[in-house]
Formats: sequence, structure tokens, C-alpha cells
Amino acid sequence: MSQYIIQGSYPLRGRVRASGNKNAALPCIAAALLTEETVVLSNIPDIEDVGVMLAILGELGATVKRRKNPNTWEITTTNITTSEVPAELARKIRASILLAGPLLARTGKVVLPPPGGDVIGRRRLDTHFLALSALGAQVEVDGVFTIAANKLVGVEIFLDEASVTATENAIMAAVLAEGKTVIQNAASEPHVQDLCNLLIAMGARITGIGSNILTIDGVKRLGGAEFKIGSDFMEVGSLIGLAAVTRSELEIEDASPAHLKMTRLAFARLGIRWERDGEDIRIPAGQSLRVVPDMGGMIPKIDDAPWPGFPPDLTSIITVVATQVEGTVLIHEKMFDARMFFVDKLIAMGARIVLCDPHRAVISGPSRLTGSEMTSPDVRAGMAMVIAALCAEGKSVIHNVYQIERGYENLVGRLRSLGAQIERIGD
Repeated sequence: MSQYIIQGSYPLRGRVRASGNKNAALPCIAAALLTEETVVLSNIPDIEDVGVMLAILGELGATVKRRKNPNTWEITTTNITTSEVPAELARKIRASILLAGPLLARTGKVVLPPPGGDVIGRRRLDTHFLALSALGAQVEVDGVFTIAANKLVGVEIFLDEASVTATENAIMAAVLAEGKTVIQNAASEPHVQDLCNLLIAMGARITGIGSNILTIDGVKRLGGAEFKIGSDFMEVGSLIGLAAVTRSELEIEDASPAHLKMTRLAFARLGIRWERDGEDIRIPAGQSLRVVPDMGGMIPKIDDAPWPGFPPDLTSIITVVATQVEGTVLIHEKMFDARMFFVDKLIAMGARIVLCDPHRAVISGPSRLTGSEMTSPDVRAGMAMVIAALCAEGKSVIHNVYQIERGYENLVGRLRSLGAQIERIGD
């Protein structure tokens, strides 16, 4: 198993470009199944989850080619030979569930093993199947999910939760359904918007993009398209946190500042700011990290919420940042019931944290962190551990780095270019 060896307490400096959004790339790859023509996707991050998703399409019969630009892929699904998603690959990533909608729309049937992914508590799939059932599908569960439909027909759907991937599955099934579909309580994150804009480029008719109500007029067929994936605002948030705790000056290119409004407000509660220059941002060095209390001197709370609220994928990152900030803050992770359990690793490093329950942690800082040996449970907690190790004194070892590399492209190389003392060893 591969691991990271990190020597902490070194200041960083330099310029780094934000990668493409993983959570946009994966549904856009799945959407290529909706047409027999070629789809070209650029700014695709070179990460483990993308590799697995492309491999699944290859197993289904698609032709997948990397263009000269390493972040551009050409996908042609003229000859889909099976509707059964290979179990071994499906179990590696959560995003395999995104194949349900497009395969159902394309072939009328999909056999899907339970998806894998991060270990961050129960992640229900009911919303996916309720949405597809509303469009006319029949769902059977017997070790695998078998979903079939003679015809998909547009309907009004109210999702029982604003699930990103369930919204995306419903959209991909509805674009080829007969008639009009209205999806209410839809997720509206930038990656959902990217998927909608790709589908429009392919010939779909979608309105309400960026809102919680999407209206889709089904079309008989979709064509090919070329589309550029947006920047990963989760990665940008991680780099902002890294710069703050290492007291470093970093510049991030293509940071998509328009998607950082709530992230800016949350980091501002910890005394962290940055400057905007077009689509780039600069985080100044040596910021005075201090909790900004609520009115009346009350302890502030940073909590996650569906878009445009604070992204749940950044709660792990901002928890680490809070350990280096003077004052006390409550972090409330409302959306996943096991994501905060990683804080025991931070406590072992010297962080002053009270884990109130699976969702809430009270952090008092600043804490003097020392190097430790850790194992990454998921993508974002793993990156949070990397950030903690880079600001800690001494050496840290992080195991199970596959989980981290599922979401961060060339992490070691990019951090080393900024001056980080990090080495990857193992397979």
C-alpha cells in the first residue's frame, strides 16, 4: 500500500492551477452514454475515480481515447454491448450509481451492483430509485439493482432530498423521456450545472439551471459535443486552508471565485481572507488567524448545507484550519453521519477538540500539532490529514493514500512544487 511521508512546519510559496471538478467530470462522463456520437471532455482531472469511470465505460463497449492534452478525453458510445455494470469496478467508486440514468435511457435496462466510495456513514440510494420509478422504471433489488423501463415518460418529481447524484440521474433519464419533466427540490451545485450545460450542448432542452426547479423537455436523440469541465472549488478550498495554516502565500489560477462566496464567509469567521484577480485568487502569507465571534461575543458556528451553503466536502478541511486559529468555534457537519470521526487523528496530534457527537465538534485553538501516523478514511478527510501534517512539527506518515488520490490530481508533485516536504512511497 502506498503512503505519504511528510515533514511539517515548512512554509510554502508559489502558484498552482486548480484542477477540473471531479464531481462534474464523473456525471459528464456518464452522460456520454446518451448519444452514439462522440463527446469530447476537457479539463478532466487525472485522478483515480475518473480512471475507474472511464474503465467502466470501456467495459460497456465504449471507445475511450485520451487526446494529446492529458486532461482531454474523447468518448464514443456507438456500440454499447451490455447494460450490466461490472461489479469489481462499480464497488471502487460511489459515482458508478451515475450510470443508472443514462444506461436506462439508452438501453431500457441497467444492472448495477451497489456502489463503493468514501466511508462517511450511510449514504442512501432511495432518492435515485424513486426518481427513476416516477419516470416509469421498475426497480428490483436482489444483491444488485436491476432497473428496467419499456418507455420513460416525463412527470413532475419532487425529490425527497436535494441529492446531487440523484438529481443528476433524474436529469440524464429525463432528457430522452417522452414529454416534460419538472424536478423540484433539485440539487443546484456547480457540478450539476456543468452536467446540464453539457447536455444542452448535446441538444437537450433544460431550463432553471442553477435553481432548485429544473424543467426538461425530452428530445428523441442527443448528439456529440465538446465541453470544458469547471474548476474544482473543493480543491480550491483545500488549498486556501493549506495556505492559511502554513502561513504561506499561494496563488491559485482558475479558482472560479464566483463559486467561493459561502466558502469566503466561512473562512472569514476564522480570520482568513484572499484577494481576487479575475478568475485567480491570492492568499496572503502570515494572516492573523483569529475566530470572529458572533454578536454579543458568542461562539460562532460553521455548518454545511446544500448549495449555495457551505460545502460538506470542506468541513474536514476547515476543521483542521480551526485547530490553528485563536479562539473557539463549533463545526457542525449535518449531512453525513460519520465524516467527523476522523478528528481523533487530529486529537492524537495535539488538537484541542471535543467531539460532541457524530456531527458536531468544538475546536479551541491554536493547537501545537506534532507529526503522527494516520490512515485516510475518505478523500476529504485524507486531504485534511495532509494539511494537518504539513503544519505540524516533525514527521507524519499517511496510509491508504489511494483514497486521497481519488480526488486530487498529482497531489504530491503539485505540493512539492510549492515547497512542501512530501514523498510518496510504495506501489
